[in-house]
Order: sequence, then C-alpha cells, then structure tokens
Amino acid sequence: MRKVWGYFAFTMAVLVLSFSAYAEDISKEQMKGLDEQVQDIKGDVLGIAAQLYQLEEKLLYPSDTQVAVFISLAEGEQFRLDAVKLQLAGKPVADHLYTFKELEALRNGGVQRLYTGNVTTGDHDLQVTFIGKSKGGADFLMTENFTVSKAVGPKIVEVTLAEKALGFKDW
Repeated sequence: MRKVWGYFAFTMAVLVLSFSAYAEDISKEQMKGLDEQVQDIKGDVLGIAAQLYQLEEKLLYPSDTQVAVFISLAEGEQFRLDAVKLQLAGKPVADHLYTFKELEALRNGGVQRLYTGNVTTGDHDLQVTFIGKSKGGADFLMTENFTVSKAVGPKIVEVTLAEKALGFKDW
C-alpha cells in the first residue's frame, strides 16, 4: 500500500508540475498578446491626440485670422541669445528664455515658432525685443518695430536676429 501511495504521490507531483508548466506557457502567450494589444491601443491614442491637436489648431486659429511669428538667427552669428519678447498691436503676446540647446539649434539653421494667434485684417505693429551677450561678453538689448500687414488667409512672419540689426521677412 505504501508503494501505491508513493506512485500516486509521484504521479500527482508530475501532473501538478506539468500543469504549472502548461499554465506558464498559456500565461506567457496571453501576456504577449496583451502586450501587443496595449501597443496597438497606444498607437491609436497617439493618432487620436495628433488629430485633436490639429482640430484644436484649426478651431483656435482659423486660417483667415491666423498669424504666426517665427524666430531665426542670421547665418554666422556668434552672440549669445538670452531672451526674446514680442508685442503685437501694443500687447505682449510672447516671450521666451533660451537654453543652450535651443541656441545651438538656432545657430545650426533652426527656426522657432514663437507665437501663433489671431488678428484682424489690416496693419498691426509688431515690436521685437531681444536680449543677449555679444561675442566679447558685453550685454546688449535691441528693440525693433515692424508692420505686419494681415490680409485674408494665414500670415507668416520671420524675424531674423543679428547682433547689429533685425531682419524681417513677411511671407
């Protein structure tokens, strides 16, 4: 009888171990499938977020009233840009403090969208102030005024910063 119980216990142990191994295989497969489903859902959520952002842009800034101001550095400029401030029609609309990485990106030909907003058609005064340090280390502050002529449709303006003067491009 002891021998039968021994065989029975051995058989049960083998069955339990094989069942747990089978359960592990199922759970690994289920986990793999679940992980793939989570990745698919993440992709769907990111796609929906991008669509919502585009819709928000269209609703908040309709193309008929939209104006966007971009900032760039003149080629070869070596001054350190610290900050830029924008006023449109006498109202402050944007200011930005620059990090080292942002300044490097601008020096390498990058362009930054500093402001997007709504304005009516007609002429609007754009005041650009920038603060920085010259290559020699002297502090400087420069302010320039430009006129933005807004017609029907989106308006894009680029302000190019240089140590001696600001450039203005009306697209």
